Amino acid sequence: MRIYLELFLGFLQVGCFSFGGAYAAIPLIRDVVIAYGWLDDEALSYMIAISESTPGPIMVNLATYVGSSQGGLLGAFLATFAVIFPAFVIILLVLVILKTLLKNPAFQAVLGGLKPCVIGIILATGLNMSIGYIFAPSGEMAVLQVKPFIITALLAAIWFPVKYLRKKKFSPLTLIAIAACLGVVVYGL
Repeated sequence: MRIYLELFLGFLQVGCFSFGGAYAAIPLIRDVVIAYGWLDDEALSYMIAISESTPGPIMVNLATYVGSSQGGLLGAFLATFAVIFPAFVIILLVLVILKTLLKNPAFQAVLGGLKPCVIGIILATGLNMSIGYIFAPSGEMAVLQVKPFIITALLAAIWFPVKYLRKKKFSPLTLIAIAACLGVVVYGL
């Protein structure tokens, strides 16, 4: 019974304090999952990768997986409900007072201040994950892992020309599909 309460409270915390979407919430999810001992860093990294490539929001997918692995079907339900409930309540409240708030300069200043913070959190998470995979610790030194480096370099070589030379938007779904294909090719060889 204790695990259900922990799942609910842990993911309620994630739902209450994650601003900027799932990518910005990954550090908070990691802290909660590690603090409760539900997953280790490696298992969480794999689940993040799976959650990104499966339909649905990453936070919901992660909450459902962790809840299921720790408390079965009821655990999955409680964790998922806890992570989405705060956003549901906030959206209802915002809808009620949206017209008034959007005209308020103080509220617009708060939103303007949150935007760079969210961008920084997403960038830091991406860099932390990339560096962690490309330079994996081996004893006392970090050793360059060739396969993740090749995949990252190929993705950058594909993304930058499309984005900046051709000035076209690059669909995240296309990038995920390319990354999956590159992973199959690079790790399959």
